Amino acid sequence: MTDPHHGAASADEPSRVVEVERKYDVDADTPLPDWTDLPGVDAVSPGELRELDARYLDTADAELSRSGVALRRRTGGPDAGWHIKGPREGDGRLEIGWPLGDGEDVPSAVAETLARWTTGELLPLARIENSRTAFLLLGPGGVVAEFVDDHVRATDLRAGVERDWREWEFELGPAAPADTVGRAELFAAVERAVAAAGGREASSGSKLARALGF
Repeated sequence: MTDPHHGAASADEPSRVVEVERKYDVDADTPLPDWTDLPGVDAVSPGELRELDARYLDTADAELSRSGVALRRRTGGPDAGWHIKGPREGDGRLEIGWPLGDGEDVPSAVAETLARWTTGELLPLARIENSRTAFLLLGPGGVVAEFVDDHVRATDLRAGVERDWREWEFELGPAAPADTVGRAELFAAVERAVAAAGGREASSGSKLARALGF
């Protein structure tokens, strides 16, 4: 999630954004894609390195996970803070964000929003550290998409298992096509560029799921 997608969040008024993205698995030495043929993209920004550190929480019986919801506290990057990723709806997923605030306890505003899924005690679930290089794909109307190259180090805090991998994410920005046909054409071009570079369909739906071995 990037600055172009987010409104400013406050303790009382969280940011809300619907993520529409695609994820891909890549090897350690896979070269970055060539975006020359992407429709509506005229330029690519220089890469920006972001060191991200996220802690995920859930109840002992995984009430959030079973509802398709994730709660994290993340430091680093332009959207550091508390985030609730809601269940997937169609092609997107709602993310609600609050500032970090003081301390590591779940803020009351976050707990109140979580109450529709659980009011149980929240315990450490996983830690995901990520060395991310982010690129903005730009067109005449602004940011068409953000592409990120992620080198991930994850720890399943309950099982004590560590995992690491590299993946790419391509997330639509405010200047992306709003119509179904335009989005389909853009994603088809993305798939071709990713495949040409050596990327492949993601083996897991989220970093958290992969951290936990799913």
